[in-house]
Amino acid sequence: MRRFRHTAQKVAGELEEPVREAGNLARKLGLKPYPVNYWVVNYDEMNQLIAYGGFQRRYPHWRWGMTYDRQQKKDQFGMGKAFEIVNNDNPSHAFLQESNSLADQKAVITHVEAHADFFSNNEWFGMFAGDSDLDAAAMLEQHGETIQKYMDDPDIDREDVERFIDAVLCLEDNIDQHRTITDAATGRERVQPEDLRKRLDEMDISQDVRKQVFDEEWLDELAEAEAEAAKLDDPRRDVLAFVREHGMYYDEEEGKAVEMESWQKDVLDILRTESYYFAAQKMTKVMNEGWAAYWESLMMGEERFAGTDEFLTYADHQSRVLGSPGLNPYKLGKELWEYIENTTNRREVADKLLRVRGVTWRNFHDVIDFDEVQQLLEPHPAIDRVRSDTLDELAALPGDDPRVDWEILDRALSDDGEVDVDAYPWKVLTYEGLAERHFSLVKPQNRGFLRHIRRSELERLSRYMFDNEAYETVEEAIADVDRASGWDRMQEIRESHNDVTFLDAFLTQEFVENNHYFTYEFTQATGEFRVASVDYEDVKKKLLLQFTNFGKPTIVVFDGNYDNRGELLLGHQYNGIMLDIAQARGVLERLYDLWGRPVNLATIVKEYDEHDVEVARRRDREPTPVEQGKRIRYDGEEFETYELDEEITERIRATDVDYDTKPEEWLS
Repeated sequence: MRRFRHTAQKVAGELEEPVREAGNLARKLGLKPYPVNYWVVNYDEMNQLIAYGGFQRRYPHWRWGMTYDRQQKKDQFGMGKAFEIVNNDNPSHAFLQESNSLADQKAVITHVEAHADFFSNNEWFGMFAGDSDLDAAAMLEQHGETIQKYMDDPDIDREDVERFIDAVLCLEDNIDQHRTITDAATGRERVQPEDLRKRLDEMDISQDVRKQVFDEEWLDELAEAEAEAAKLDDPRRDVLAFVREHGMYYDEEEGKAVEMESWQKDVLDILRTESYYFAAQKMTKVMNEGWAAYWESLMMGEERFAGTDEFLTYADHQSRVLGSPGLNPYKLGKELWEYIENTTNRREVADKLLRVRGVTWRNFHDVIDFDEVQQLLEPHPAIDRVRSDTLDELAALPGDDPRVDWEILDRALSDDGEVDVDAYPWKVLTYEGLAERHFSLVKPQNRGFLRHIRRSELERLSRYMFDNEAYETVEEAIADVDRASGWDRMQEIRESHNDVTFLDAFLTQEFVENNHYFTYEFTQATGEFRVASVDYEDVKKKLLLQFTNFGKPTIVVFDGNYDNRGELLLGHQYNGIMLDIAQARGVLERLYDLWGRPVNLATIVKEYDEHDVEVARRRDREPTPVEQGKRIRYDGEEFETYELDEEITERIRATDVDYDTKPEEWLS
């Protein structure tokens, strides 16, 4: 063990300067990250941290061992090596694997600084802590100690605690992630007109006796009042909160549902709180990973944070990450951020060019010399080629030039070796200087981006332009271009969006064509997958379905007293994709442990007529399914399936475009 600790200490010593300078560079680039504490860990410790979601202590449960084993096998069989993990906390804590090369460690550090910026500035992450200081590590450790205490309690069966946790975890994503945990907890409640029904249940008398003792009209009025009180015009999205308020458990000795014990309510509160804490990470996976990949690439490659002998190693490893198959959040996110930067910069340049005398949206492509514009957009040579032997060129710029950090430049010129400009040229530049140095439209891969601007976009820019003759020449117009506009816009978007709104707002036909995205589908007629569309609307719809409600079905509470029998009715907000019925039944079994009475799930299934499938196969087209509403009921022993009332069927069918559901036609 000492040998490993010695290795970790050696690695940590090598990383002191990269950690310090990566943080300085991130802030020069306009990022405002949480402070980050870096820890060097070995292979096993890294896998443990990944299993625990980035934290060192969690509540006892078998899921952590399963995740650890999965990660270990992924690494063992070359399916994904873990380079780092960072948690959303203030300060953030990042864990680096000691076996990483120095090039990998630098890449990880720049990646982490961008993550910490996202944690600190994205509003969805701010919803959990609000105005209070975030100390997630302490919170999760306290949760772990509390649950361990219940497991060690001689008056509580450990298996009961584990079974209860299993049941809650089946519903961990069934929260209202678009509200704070406090707001969701104080949502619309089911209000009982009287507590008489509960008292009747406690009396444990038969229906026949009830009819003899109580007036039938009175019982009908009670049932009607309860039905009205239980009606939820606005279904409750936070299923965990509803279960916490109204759930019970079935006591086999008493043969009926009884109130949850205090430890059960406490555990449910703990797990629900953790679901809200981790919700922001699930909601912003594409944005967050793309953001980190973008700034990591700029710092490591374009700003040469990777040394000459490290760059090839870094480039090889990053290409593997971005080239991973399937829906890759790193690749999709990075490409979308780059697209936003490019389109914002293009709009800024076009806006200035349309203000040149004689230039209109109609003749733009005919009168603008794009090669000339490209040359004018190139950064000033003194900004672009910062080295120790070119500092005099930088010093020759006007003394109030906002692109130069004059204080640092003076120290660099003093020749005392305090500022290593050759290793860190960005030190003598400001945010404005770095924005010009890395202006996206002058990069080789983007040089045709301005030329391909559509006439429709030019017309929109011109529509409310009154000073359309502000410049006499193209050169004057380009001199006024705000080189930081792309980065400024990216930071604005980073503050308020989540993955769903991010994709919905910025995924366009141009993006789909430039990055070669398409949709594919399974055909009932041929039993094979095929390319379905390259239209951006179709691509967007398919992607959004992957990210609404963490990519999982949206399940809401419709009734806590279904059919006046104290049964729970959940509704699957159907968006054209069927539930996995086997998994749904498994969840209902677990949910019964939290409700203590029969539970119901309303959903819609697609049914295909065999004759229609055969006809469609011969005609090389897709058969049209019949959609049927179904209600699955579980009473603690067996499942029953019923035809769903038409009213409930229509209520669960998604018709509005919102953050949780998408209309069924999105899959057409």
